[in-house]
Amino acid sequence: MTGALEIVTGDITVQDVEAIVNAANSTLLGGGGVDGAIHAAAGPGLLRECKTLGGCPTGDARLTGGYNLQAKYVIHTVGPIWRGGGYGEDGLLASCYRNCFEIVREKGMKSVAFPSISTGAYGFPVERACRIALREIRAFLDGEGAGVKVVVVCFGQGVYDAYQSARKELWG
Repeated sequence: MTGALEIVTGDITVQDVEAIVNAANSTLLGGGGVDGAIHAAAGPGLLRECKTLGGCPTGDARLTGGYNLQAKYVIHTVGPIWRGGGYGEDGLLASCYRNCFEIVREKGMKSVAFPSISTGAYGFPVERACRIALREIRAFLDGEGAGVKVVVVCFGQGVYDAYQSARKELWG
């Protein structure tokens, strides 16, 4: 692996990275959890720009400016709502990461921070989600992500512990 991965607990809105990923809803017009925190920290310019995008389908990603955030950009992605695992949730979640990384690659970004996508209000099981996330992160870092720092920002110790456990299991 030629890029770097960090797993931390904390507030994604204050990370020292070029882009933060927003676990958004399909309207991109703000919501609860990380989405609400990012919109609040970025200020009203973010909502104005999001209104011009026409939403975002599940599994896809859209780019905006960071406005009042330390990060220059926000990559909005819409994770799947957990419905028991039989509705393509795993593939849609993996697609979120791949589409975010496509934007990182296209813009030549050197650092990006992700939340634990879909594991809050959308109910995706944390242990399952973090394995999917780490597989996609590793594929990016082993491929076109040379020199990119990826930070996973966990909200709470339980999510952090799940990511660390999955990292040991998947990466040794």
